[in-house]
Amino acid sequence: MKSKKPNVKYVEWRSPEELHEASLHWISELKFIKDEQHFLDELIEDNTLQLISGETFEKSKQVVNDLSKKRKVLEPLLKKIINHYNELTILVDGVDQPAEEKEYKEHHRELLVEVSEYLNEYKEVKRKIFELIKTIMKQSKQKRLLN
Repeated sequence: MKSKKPNVKYVEWRSPEELHEASLHWISELKFIKDEQHFLDELIEDNTLQLISGETFEKSKQVVNDLSKKRKVLEPLLKKIINHYNELTILVDGVDQPAEEKEYKEHHRELLVEVSEYLNEYKEVKRKIFELIKTIMKQSKQKRLLN
């Protein structure tokens, strides 16, 4: 499933308040994902034996690697957005700086694409983890019913 690139032409026309809200939303979303990754790690840890068993091993290995890659990208991305958020003063300081303002909005547009791609890829990894765990839980339930 390939996600669409967001339409980012509208960034030039957004007000500083809207850019501020978008940045806050990204920060909030990424901090939540950071916490959520701890939960997913524990879920994987609790089901390690089943995940490394025969038929699910290759899928599990790939999904755990994908989650690890997303974790490594998260912190630098979050720092980039926080720095971007802190630079918002360029737009609201009352000084007319067209070049810097244009550069800020271009950077915001680039971040919009980067964050959207990250969120879509992360959601796909999370979906795969839940599918694996669901499969393991079904198998476990069937084994208990047979015994």
